[in-house]
Amino acid sequence: MAIPTGLSSARSAELPPGATDNTRPRRTLGVVIDVRCSDEVRDTLAAGGAVVAMESTIFSNLGLPAPANAEALDRCLSAVRDRGGVPAVTAVLDGVVRVGLDSAEHGRILGAARKAAERDVPVAVAQRWEFGATTVSASVAIAAAAGISVFATGGLGGVHRGSELTGDISADLDALASHRVVSVSAGAKAFLDLPRTLEYLETAGVPVLGWQHDWFPAFYTRSSGLPVAHRVETAAEVARVFDQLTRADSGLLVTVPIPERDELDATELDAVLDAALSDCAASGITGAAVTPFVLDRIGRATDGRSVPANLALAENNAGVAGDIAVAIAAN
Repeated sequence: MAIPTGLSSARSAELPPGATDNTRPRRTLGVVIDVRCSDEVRDTLAAGGAVVAMESTIFSNLGLPAPANAEALDRCLSAVRDRGGVPAVTAVLDGVVRVGLDSAEHGRILGAARKAAERDVPVAVAQRWEFGATTVSASVAIAAAAGISVFATGGLGGVHRGSELTGDISADLDALASHRVVSVSAGAKAFLDLPRTLEYLETAGVPVLGWQHDWFPAFYTRSSGLPVAHRVETAAEVARVFDQLTRADSGLLVTVPIPERDELDATELDAVLDAALSDCAASGITGAAVTPFVLDRIGRATDGRSVPANLALAENNAGVAGDIAVAIAAN
């Protein structure tokens, strides 16, 4: 399979003399994801610079509707660059795990996709998926494999309501606990069981920091009513915490509330969520199908106001992630 031009392997040093990427030797069991970094990402990492990984699901047809998805991509990329970082969108394209895309390739991630969580990445590579849109769990794993310390997203998955019966817990939480990456998000999606989500992260040893805020955000609203254990004021503080993590392969979560001007009404949102979740249960909708169903209901109930809110929080998170990446690079 031909490798796209302008890319570099994160493990090019593993190739024997005279071998090419088309004749790569069989990898040793236990070796982490084989990624292809763009030249800009590779050079920035080699120089010890600031890079921010991002998922691609939000920009695909599985995330925001067009044309908002293209606007989200432009705003998130610009937010990272404006803070001095290099953005690195992750995706599986033609069976290759990519970290950082050229502008000419952006159109590919704005359309139809197959969702790729961390568990799906080896399948997407082996079956040479045309476009595997990376979720939080896949992106965190890919970022760690590439040597990127910071990842930005909109909101995390978490423990679903009724998980004591279904066992439905997002792989995002395990990824945070298993990879040494700072994840920046507007908390977790509001329709989840947020108290149990925080309990899971505590049990897994993942520090949860509130960015200039004392409360765990609930995506579209600034506070879920649940306090975070620790508050930080600056990116330098986050960098110092990251440097002192007690587990070699564990990450860190920085929760950033949606900007006040973009917050949705919590009372209205709670009513919509309750109705949507009741309809999910009545219709037998479970697992990964819950998220798009509920988000669609929220969009319709708020007359589309949830989309601008989503854009605002994603852009805000990307900017904070850029600050943190710069601080870690300087630490």
